[in-house]
Amino acid sequence: MFYQPCNLKRVKVFDPFMGSGTTVGEAIKLGATAIGKDINPVAYFLVKNALVKLDKSRVIAIFEELKKAVAAQIQYYYTTILDNGEPATVLYYFWVKYLSCPACNHSVDLFSSYIFSKHAYPHKFPQAQVICPQCKNINTVHYAARQITCQSCQFVFNPQIGAVKGQKATCNHCHHTFSIVKSVQKTGKPPAHRMYAKLVLIKDGSKQYLPINQYDRNLYEEAKKELSIRPNAYPVVAIESGYNTDQILNYCYHYWHEMFNERQLLSLSMLAGEIKQIDNRKLRDLFICLFSGTLEFNNMFASFKGEGTGAVRHLFSHHILKPERTPLEANVWGTLKSSGSFSTLFESRILKAIDYCTQPFEIKPVCRKGKVETEKIYGLSPAIDSEIAGVFDELSELKPVYLSCGDSAFTDIPTESIDAVITDPPFFDNVHYSQLADFFHVWQCYLTSESVNSKETTRHPNEVQSKEVSIFTDRLQRVFSECHRVLKLDGLMVFTYHHSKADGWQAILTALVKAGFAIVATHPIKSEMSVATPKSQAKEPIDIDVIIVCHHRVKVELNDSLVDALSAATQKTALQVQRFNVYQRHLSRNDVLVVFMAQLLKLLSVHPNLEIALNWLEAKRSQIQQYVEDIYNQQTFSNQSVKSK
Repeated sequence: MFYQPCNLKRVKVFDPFMGSGTTVGEAIKLGATAIGKDINPVAYFLVKNALVKLDKSRVIAIFEELKKAVAAQIQYYYTTILDNGEPATVLYYFWVKYLSCPACNHSVDLFSSYIFSKHAYPHKFPQAQVICPQCKNINTVHYAARQITCQSCQFVFNPQIGAVKGQKATCNHCHHTFSIVKSVQKTGKPPAHRMYAKLVLIKDGSKQYLPINQYDRNLYEEAKKELSIRPNAYPVVAIESGYNTDQILNYCYHYWHEMFNERQLLSLSMLAGEIKQIDNRKLRDLFICLFSGTLEFNNMFASFKGEGTGAVRHLFSHHILKPERTPLEANVWGTLKSSGSFSTLFESRILKAIDYCTQPFEIKPVCRKGKVETEKIYGLSPAIDSEIAGVFDELSELKPVYLSCGDSAFTDIPTESIDAVITDPPFFDNVHYSQLADFFHVWQCYLTSESVNSKETTRHPNEVQSKEVSIFTDRLQRVFSECHRVLKLDGLMVFTYHHSKADGWQAILTALVKAGFAIVATHPIKSEMSVATPKSQAKEPIDIDVIIVCHHRVKVELNDSLVDALSAATQKTALQVQRFNVYQRHLSRNDVLVVFMAQLLKLLSVHPNLEIALNWLEAKRSQIQQYVEDIYNQQTFSNQSVKSK
């Protein structure tokens, strides 16, 4: 039915962990009544602005006013003078952290490799850019070169090996090796940076890598001076200790604004000052969202992805706050050839979002002349242009969407009024969203006094995420219990989940059963892109999510037998893994574990005694690992079966 019009007019869908609003948006497109709630104000703010009805011409007019007010001022600080005396626009400045050697006090640039730019497809485009460690000149070399001679100073070096290896650095002057983080902590402040290269846009439209010159240094000093005299130029908010913030606190970043350099802060301050003056609240909030996206790409935790792709790797590409040793400073306002800038994000996010809401579409793969392409299928969904209800009782045909911010363990939704709960709960020991969301929240509070939450943090004592499994389980159960209350007796609760640890699965089983649910189906699907940074760096990456489908326990038949649980889970897991193998998808051990545990939890969730089920699961840990290993090793592939499918 995916490529057919479908109307779920009388269906009510609830997402208690709304996040970025995927469930809410898709429910609206299907004509359902959509109810979304999230404890994090940044998530709520995002979804509300994604769904608000806006006049595109008015949005463009506001952007043009902003452009007229600040674009030239910001662009001034992203210019340079070429050797021939001509001015040029700087697309990106390349920076490197440096520390003083504890032994000889010489400055040590924290390069792990002196190759700072190469193509995303280096085998096809092998040209790369290298910084000489001796004279700081830029050399063009083959990306795999192991020995080069600097064209400027004739210094011979291996461009693949920099001063940094792992968490330590070696001084090129005295060859002393030292801990990077310990050296940073001795200074009591974030590491210093220096510019070493820039990518400029020449008048003829070509790009050129150039070393930093005195004009660049003077211009940066000018930006620092200008920032110093701007009153209340940016939010000054301390970073609180936490699972995902302790890493940058260890690097002596104590305030959120320390994640930016002075030129970035000046440019952002100019933008923020104009956005604050937008009279219409809906329009102002929309541009605050755009500003938030700009923050993500314009900070000293962003890095260079390379040629042939979106140039800027945003600070959350690792799902953590990772101090970047070779950060990239992008042109904040941007050009047509920029990436991650305010102007380009306006085109790629805001205008495309408005167009999508006006005419929603689905992407369909099609085969043309033996090549798989995609096309947009329109006409499946009505325009997304409804008013948003402020409370449940306001829901109507004119207001079929209800969004709220708060603890989803408590709602104003009537008992047994929801047809489906569809959600994606957080993990207990992984990414702590509130700690990361504070990066945006401090600026959103700075930009408007009418923000959802005037606190300086989005952390909440009732948020489900916790590194303590017992706390995570209890809080998740509270939300699931509320879902059980509001869900109709014949309704479904559906959520996606994966985890590599036994505690993560025991927590889900406990929360579900105590809340009154039983699992009736599990469907493994491909989830995050395999090329995502956390995936590509993992030894046994999890590429699979499981869609877990639940009913009220009173609607399913309970079974107190666990005798055949392992063999039954093994058989069904093997069949599901084979279905992936048919399409040449080899699952990692952790992927197989995810599929197996979901099947096992389905059987355990209908046991009448939760304590017995949990004790049995704990006792079978080693056997489970062996079954997973056997299934992993038995994966087979058949090219013929792929062709026949």
